[in-house]
Amino acid sequence: MAGRQKEKVIPDEVHQNQILRELYVKELRTQKLYTQYHVNPLRKVHTITRKPMSWHDNLEEPADARFLNLIHHAAHGPRKKYTETRTESQEIGWDSEPLVVQGDTLEATHSSPGPSDVEPRSSHLR
Repeated sequence: MAGRQKEKVIPDEVHQNQILRELYVKELRTQKLYTQYHVNPLRKVHTITRKPMSWHDNLEEPADARFLNLIHHAAHGPRKKYTETRTESQEIGWDSEPLVVQGDTLEATHSSPGPSDVEPRSSHLR
């Protein structure tokens, strides 16, 4: 048979207040105020990049002349960038000058025919 169970004694409010006060004083004694913060070297840091199209972030960065020259050079076609072809695919359209020079003297050979009996022009119908 089990021993007698003791009834729980409910402490009064004054006793509870004294216990809480002792806890608060103990916490305040051991508490320190840290004002110097640093990054934990053992934790991975995820950097967040800036928005590329925001204008206010790009105001403070000066334009790099070398970088701008590289971008403009890359925008040129391959015939302006290189003196010779780099691949076999470039050889197909590398020399794109026409073989027959079209000018004012050859205008008669490239003129359109006049109206025919089968298909009259709309300018002749008026």
